[in-house]
Amino acid sequence: QVDAVRVYVNSSSENLQYPVLFVVRQQKGVLSWQVPLIFRGLYQRTYNYQEVSRTLCPTEPTPETRPSDQIIFVDVASMAPFNIAYELLVTRLENFQLETNKAFNFTASPSQPQYFLYKFPQDVDSVIINVVSDAAYPCSVVSVQDIVCPVYDLDHNVEFNGVYQSMTKQAAITVQRKDFPGEQFFVVFVIKPEDYACGGSVPSSIHGNVNRTWNLQRTKNLQVTIVPSINKSVYVQAMFFSFLSFLSFYLGSVVVAFVHYISTGMKLTVPPGSVSIAGSGMMTSSHPISASTPEGSSYGAIDESSSSGGRQLPSPERRPPAASDTDSSVEEESDFDTMPEIESDKNIIRTKVFLYLSDLSRKDRRIVSKKYKIYFWNIITIAVFYALPVIQLVITYQTVVNVTGNQDICYYNFLCAHPLGVLSAFNNILSNVGHMMLGFLFLLIVLRRDILHRRAMEMKDIYTLDYGIPKHFGLFYAMGIALMMEGVLSACYHVCPNYSNFQFDTSFMYMIAGLCMLKLYQTRHPDINASAYSAYASFAVVISLAVLGVVFGKNDMWFWVIFSVIHVLASLALSTQIYYMGRFKIGECYVGMFRRAVMVLYTDCIQQCSRPMYMDRMVLLIVGNLVNWSFAIFGLVYRPRDFASYILGIFICNLLLYLAFYIIMKLRSSEKLLPIPMFCIMATAVVWAAALYFFFQTLSSWEETPAESREKNRPCILLGFFDDHDVWHFLSAAALFFSFLVLLTLDDDLDTVRRDKIPVF
Repeated sequence: QVDAVRVYVNSSSENLQYPVLFVVRQQKGVLSWQVPLIFRGLYQRTYNYQEVSRTLCPTEPTPETRPSDQIIFVDVASMAPFNIAYELLVTRLENFQLETNKAFNFTASPSQPQYFLYKFPQDVDSVIINVVSDAAYPCSVVSVQDIVCPVYDLDHNVEFNGVYQSMTKQAAITVQRKDFPGEQFFVVFVIKPEDYACGGSVPSSIHGNVNRTWNLQRTKNLQVTIVPSINKSVYVQAMFFSFLSFLSFYLGSVVVAFVHYISTGMKLTVPPGSVSIAGSGMMTSSHPISASTPEGSSYGAIDESSSSGGRQLPSPERRPPAASDTDSSVEEESDFDTMPEIESDKNIIRTKVFLYLSDLSRKDRRIVSKKYKIYFWNIITIAVFYALPVIQLVITYQTVVNVTGNQDICYYNFLCAHPLGVLSAFNNILSNVGHMMLGFLFLLIVLRRDILHRRAMEMKDIYTLDYGIPKHFGLFYAMGIALMMEGVLSACYHVCPNYSNFQFDTSFMYMIAGLCMLKLYQTRHPDINASAYSAYASFAVVISLAVLGVVFGKNDMWFWVIFSVIHVLASLALSTQIYYMGRFKIGECYVGMFRRAVMVLYTDCIQQCSRPMYMDRMVLLIVGNLVNWSFAIFGLVYRPRDFASYILGIFICNLLLYLAFYIIMKLRSSEKLLPIPMFCIMATAVVWAAALYFFFQTLSSWEETPAESREKNRPCILLGFFDDHDVWHFLSAAALFFSFLVLLTLDDDLDTVRRDKIPVF
């Protein structure tokens, strides 16, 4: 048991020109202070205290002295030309050494800080220091310092040594034995003279011209408990759990693929009278399709009811399949788009009231496929250039935290932050492994479908092109990469979570939501979907707005006005493009774009109020615009501080709205949902509901001060290693994976349906 001595001094003098100086000399150090003791705050404010109490650095007993003997010299001096009365009291501390799993209560104030000693038990390698208080203020600081004299226990020097946190009602610091060679440390408690560091306001008693305060009552009752942290075996169990949980998805995918292979009897050759459908086995045709197809069923033709009068249109896909998809000599897309007759036919087709998939899948399959592969290669390039600086930055953040000991830089859940190596919260990083593993699994599933499709193409069965949704996998590959990168960047964000790098955690979420909407639109509009360059340029604008929102979106009204205007105008512009099936080029005339939007409202809502020309599209766009305008009004009125999540909410709501519209229209068109997509839809709904429950269990918030954020900290809930947010990571990865599978399998029932029978909506 280590003994310690506490010195209490009091002086009635208020003369700051002649303070009383106290110097305490010990065996290994000197401690000095003055009375009145002066603390400095913001704007040159000063806080003076006439009562000071300090704990002296304990002295280890030597063979020459008895354990209870300590030689201490106290020198008292003043330069005052008159006598000054003071009081000096030296007492022995009975409870200087803290014990494991035993709560200890005490009181501290700015002029009377406290610190205690803790020694590691033999079987404990890591402990968590839990400090709680019933009152949020006064603001305090908890510090862990090595056994060095003097101890830094005043507001102006507590940050000079060790690890420290600001505190209102709760603080928690994880300490490892390996960081203290002596296997012991001091726990220091300092009360700050002002509360602004913890989110409080300046005391009302010093408003105005008064800048000096005497003996401000700022006493705080604290309770400290030191409990053992987890051991190494828990780390191993958590890692096994993380990897095995997601490896089970791989096993399930293999089982499904094997059952599918057995049930469909997939062969490498096509039997007579059958049509090969990639990814769906064989479809037996009720009537063999020959090269002499009747004129009326020619692919790409328009019905007699169409505005073209039933004349035949050129069919770019009806050509000998001599060249492969990878042929470098294939024509570029612009070779077709710039031909006047094709442009004319395109405008004729897209003005039909009832469109079918054959009307919007007329371009050469190889050219369109190459167009969508650009999504995949571009997102890889973006990922590399985006991720490398992010990784470098968060490594710097972690280094700063480790070197300075300032744990207010990063917003962890300190009650469940398990360090490993240089990382302060390894559990928050490990829980992102699901995004990377399931993203890679999705890439393998898409690759399998792609291979089956290529095999069907190699069988020279050209008429397979007339059936089902066109098989373009570039966007699916891009979605898989985006899911993996979301895991990487989320892990980077959780190395040191704070407001300045939160966009790292959300950037690829924007891209995932955007790519999903593009894929859903591409399904029945393969010829008129956005190019990779324009899509990624749009994502770049969104991410730029997110960065500006983080910087200016807190209190600046002008930013919200500009953003709301941009949001509304972008919604109108996109609505015009969708309504006219891409026949109006936004880049050609911005004024004409809005003129066209006004004409739509006039012709479809005034002249033909009973029924617009494109009823389904009009309903979707009206609902979509109402939702987006509601978001714009909400942002303008409430100005949410978490701007990145606000934009993400806009993306997710638009995606869900479009997906719901797509499924409803699919069922209205007498199409059906096969068992696999039905299971994926149900799994997506259930897992997303569970994931969002854990997401809204707020464990920290960089919208507040670090001390206020720690009030939300909670213990681990899974394996003693993962907290609620880690469970959110696990479940959201699974939910995104099932969401991707919904998009991948949603239209498998159409693989045996001719494209001129598949409606467009």
